[in-house]
Amino acid sequence: MTRLTEHRANGIRMRVAQEGAGPLVLFCHGWPESWYSWRSQLAAVASAGYRAAAPDMRGYGATDAPAEIDQYTMLHLVGDMVELVKALGETQAVIVGHDWGAAVAWNCALLRPDIFRAVVGMSVPFAPPGHIDLLRALEKQGIHRFYMQYFQTPGVAEAEFEADVAASLRRIFFSASGDAPEGTGFGMLQPGQGYLDNTIDPATLPPWLGDAELAYYAGEYQRAGFRGGLNWYRNLRRSWELLAPWRGRGVLQPALFIAGARDAVLKFPASRSQIEHYPATLPGLRGCHILEGAGHWVQRERADAVNALLLEFLYGLRD
Repeated sequence: MTRLTEHRANGIRMRVAQEGAGPLVLFCHGWPESWYSWRSQLAAVASAGYRAAAPDMRGYGATDAPAEIDQYTMLHLVGDMVELVKALGETQAVIVGHDWGAAVAWNCALLRPDIFRAVVGMSVPFAPPGHIDLLRALEKQGIHRFYMQYFQTPGVAEAEFEADVAASLRRIFFSASGDAPEGTGFGMLQPGQGYLDNTIDPATLPPWLGDAELAYYAGEYQRAGFRGGLNWYRNLRRSWELLAPWRGRGVLQPALFIAGARDAVLKFPASRSQIEHYPATLPGLRGCHILEGAGHWVQRERADAVNALLLEFLYGLRD
């Protein structure tokens, strides 16, 4: 049974979903989701003898959303997880992340290997902090309409998504999934169009996205809005600057990567190279799994397969 608890961590109040008892496994969700995206993994990991915990991340759901944009840097997000481990009465954890949560998980492992003894990233590959930030790299290539660039101006994407929250989420979830046609979801925007113009509103929901699930997400975003999550994107350059001391540094702990073969993130220009460099950047890698037919929401679209891979990885840490 999932229990929702409240904790103070890194100066903010966080809502945390928990199940089970045992070694701590901490789950970090991405955009635009919540702790709810991990409910299948929480149950599976708890049943296997672990304490599974999934917070609403900073700016999401019932967790605090600071007003200042600069309160959403990667150092804030890693700090939240470091302090949450302590607030939960633990000293170490295996950390698991998807989408933006994967970036948090990779950086938790990079910055605090003493606390995060192993790491699982889903959908977003690991890459050491580089020598150019993503926004500047896009600009150098003459790219100005990538969705992350569209998210930079405060208020613009919020107004688009909040005009009809349920429809926005339905379109975003379906269009980035393995059930959608190629070319929808994350990517380039056409001149004068918003993010949702590159999405499809499905006539029927796919099996992994039921009416009750969609209603839960819609309720969360109708209450909290989209600003907090979008502020993560507005710190891409600031976070790159702050991570300068770790440029070129790999993650040495045991690691696992899982993604969907139809995930648009894997089509980003750098993703293939990042995965190919895993022997150097993730020397502790114990598996790189690309699940056929799955899209971006891999832990929801292929819950059973992801759970099996996750438990195999956790069991291997006992050796």
